[in-house]
Amino acid sequence: MALFDLSGQTAVVTGARRGIGLAMAEALALAGADIVGVSAQLEAEGSEVERRVRATGRRFTALRADLGDRAAVHRLARDIVALGPVDILVNNGGTIARTPAAEHPDEMWDHVIEVNLSSQFILSREIGRTMVERGRGKIIFTASLLSFQGGITVPGYAASKSGVAGLTKALANEWAAHGVNVNAIAPGYIATDNTQALRDDPDRNQAILGRIPAGRWGRADDLGGATVFLASTASDYVNGVVLPVDGGWLGR
Repeated sequence: MALFDLSGQTAVVTGARRGIGLAMAEALALAGADIVGVSAQLEAEGSEVERRVRATGRRFTALRADLGDRAAVHRLARDIVALGPVDILVNNGGTIARTPAAEHPDEMWDHVIEVNLSSQFILSREIGRTMVERGRGKIIFTASLLSFQGGITVPGYAASKSGVAGLTKALANEWAAHGVNVNAIAPGYIATDNTQALRDDPDRNQAILGRIPAGRWGRADDLGGATVFLASTASDYVNGVVLPVDGGWLGR
């Protein structure tokens, strides 16, 4: 088998409707995987992610779930397991809320932690259990530069993404011996809806660009190669890594 060939495998991608999740799903499909896409607003038929996956000749299944609803996440986990063996789980679904810490309400904090961390643990636990039983599987989290740094006016997001980095290592420590690789990708400043406010602020936009050695904002499809690598046999001896894809930001 070729190192990066995912033929015959099934990948679940949360947050697959647009942005980074859409790019990840398409990259996995191009490598040969069938895709189960998950998003709170994902169309039952005719979505952009479905169109792109089917264009590669792979199968696509759409599931809708609100990752901020604990009961919905448990139902989602049961629905995914009922579909059959999952080879690759990409925990990409997430949210962000920008409010200074002194004004950051409990409700905002709770929602961000629920979506970005708690739901991802539940899905990893329920699907990871089946991987451990089968003796193989790949779990990939979407971490962040704020898994390493604190950011500004996003305390819940920074805490959740630091938690994702820790969870990645904790699960890797338990499951590596069972043939399950758990790793994360830390995107840099990517041009998505989540960063629109930063790109619209001339001062912040210039400050960010000035620190990125690559000299540009990242594109969602810049994450595709790292995703396929961590989903493939090429990463069989890679465990508990948080891999930056950031144009050199952290090396500056």
